[in-house]
Amino acid sequence: MPNRLSDATSPYLLQHADNPVEWWPWGEEAFAEARRRDVPLLISVGYAACHWCHVMAHESFEDPETASRMNELYVNVKVDREERPDVDAVYMEATQAMTGQGGWPMTVFATPDGAPFYCGTYFPRDHFRNLLNGVADAWRNRREDLLDQGRRVVEALGAPRRLAASPPPTAADLDLAVQALIHDYDVAEGGYGDEPKFPPSMLLSFLTAQHERTFPFQSADEPTPAALMAGGTAVAMARGGIYDQLGGGFARYAVDGAWVVPHFEKMLYDNALLLRAYTRLSRRPAGDDPAAIAGRALMLRVAQETADWMLRDLRTPEGGFASALDADSEGEEGTYYVWTPAQLTEVLGEEDGAWAADLFAVTERGTFEHGSSVLQLRGDPDDPERFDRVRAALLAARAERVPPARDDKVVAAWNGLAIAALAEAGALLERPDWVRAAREAADLVLGTHLLYGRLVRTSRDGRPGPSAAVLEDYADLAEGLLALHGVTGEARYAREAGGLLDTVLERFGDGEGGFYDTADDAEQLFSRPQDPTDNATPSGRFAAASALLTYAALTGQERYRTAAEGALSVVPLLAEKAPRFAGWGLAAGEARLSGPRAVAVVGEPGEPAAEELVRTVLRWAPLGTVLTRGDGTDDGGVALLEQRVRVGGRPTAYVCEGFVCKLPVTTPEELRAQLSGEANSG
Repeated sequence: MPNRLSDATSPYLLQHADNPVEWWPWGEEAFAEARRRDVPLLISVGYAACHWCHVMAHESFEDPETASRMNELYVNVKVDREERPDVDAVYMEATQAMTGQGGWPMTVFATPDGAPFYCGTYFPRDHFRNLLNGVADAWRNRREDLLDQGRRVVEALGAPRRLAASPPPTAADLDLAVQALIHDYDVAEGGYGDEPKFPPSMLLSFLTAQHERTFPFQSADEPTPAALMAGGTAVAMARGGIYDQLGGGFARYAVDGAWVVPHFEKMLYDNALLLRAYTRLSRRPAGDDPAAIAGRALMLRVAQETADWMLRDLRTPEGGFASALDADSEGEEGTYYVWTPAQLTEVLGEEDGAWAADLFAVTERGTFEHGSSVLQLRGDPDDPERFDRVRAALLAARAERVPPARDDKVVAAWNGLAIAALAEAGALLERPDWVRAAREAADLVLGTHLLYGRLVRTSRDGRPGPSAAVLEDYADLAEGLLALHGVTGEARYAREAGGLLDTVLERFGDGEGGFYDTADDAEQLFSRPQDPTDNATPSGRFAAASALLTYAALTGQERYRTAAEGALSVVPLLAEKAPRFAGWGLAAGEARLSGPRAVAVVGEPGEPAAEELVRTVLRWAPLGTVLTRGDGTDDGGVALLEQRVRVGGRPTAYVCEGFVCKLPVTTPEELRAQLSGEANSG
């Protein structure tokens, strides 16, 4: 049997390379084979860290009898949704339209031209076998009905479906979003919705920015509703089982409403977004309130541990960041992470074992399966030194277990999110190793993914993948490069970001102020995906708006700001109707309201006084503030640095809005006063 997946760069496709199913990779060759054989396509979409994808693989795709039926009746196509988000998007829309729900693995029966006529997700083996026979019988005996169904699906999903555009969001629109979120907020447990409960990563950024606009950020007085929702959610997640209490980092989501039991896969994009959010929350002034002081310390610890986990467990030998850790190990979900009281005692001894069981909520009955418990930390330990010793011992013991597999492909968009988070956190928290890791990831993606001015979406082992980048890749990478430029002062990163954003404007625009998710010269699917709403990651449209706003502030070029405002034109409607799915756009709307404010720091890299000015910006400037820096001798083509010089021979900061700047300052105290609005323009 031909092994058509053996040369794939996708770990997910490689997982299936030795199945008895005769898989084809996505492409015209598979379509041509289906036409030649006059059989339907069976398109199976998933990803390497997906638990239920593994279950269906073990039950059906590794089963010789089931595979034989698939091979006889269909041309079988395996798709990595993370490598081909465009293919995933159009078939997921069809699946949701037909069934009212979606998920992975996604199972699609389609005509030889790719038109879907029957869709579903996970099917148990017996059900799946019956379905294989039933669809094949319908193809032989009622084909016209299936072809008609496919035509109707394609026509329905191919019709333009754009949200009504309006001017960019006003302060009233953004305030309305907060009021809508208050109604959906889980006061008892934090977050939004019931179960499963997902980290509201993009909303945390918006809520923090909204608080800073509506309340003096420099003050530690009574917090706003936005701050209460952001802080309450962040604390609840950090205390729950969704957070890895030993090794750091967050799981994909919680299966319950109280963040206790996670779905154990750990994704780069979740952790990059949450690292940035927790870093920003750690900036909040605490005053003399013990609870606020403890909350700020928790935010800081979680940010530090999450960044260290990313470097320890996701960093690739080439300097990029792998996509995910699997949910399963040893064929079971979660076994790497859970504990029983007896296991704690075995590692720690009776006294420390009992103390750890109480601290981490490990019970005889268990909170997970088979009497095991997910570690939680519902309160701060009364003995921090003992806590550190116990955690270190448990982490060392856990390292002896069989670890989850790692999906080590590098995705451009998700590495862009990681670059931004590590650059900001590293500069603010004085961790140059994090900034260095961000720089190395940026250099890898630029060197490996950027070919002849265009991005490819993935790479593995330093080898580019076959798939063209989508909008989120260009936008999130540009965002990361702009953040990295801000903390390092390396102008090349700003230039590269500008090139990516020029491609966004040239290739992705829809002619009405928005963007498609695929380029105009990308593979033409039966529908061109265009989703303005956030999902697990920021929508490409809102990510583009955020990066375009930043780049406009650096360059002073109006076309980038105009494009950003056009992309934000759907935010007012979403702010009212669905703010939970527009967090990144709402945050970009907050940045636009503030100017966005921009700060240029002039001083040598590594110069203590200059670094302190940069940290002052990162700690005290409202979210959305654009940062750039230079040495005062060469602006590197960054317009905001033009004619910015040292004052009195000292490192100097210029606080600007629309290239109108306040008087230059040379001390952190003066800079902090200007950032709070207490200074005159010059």
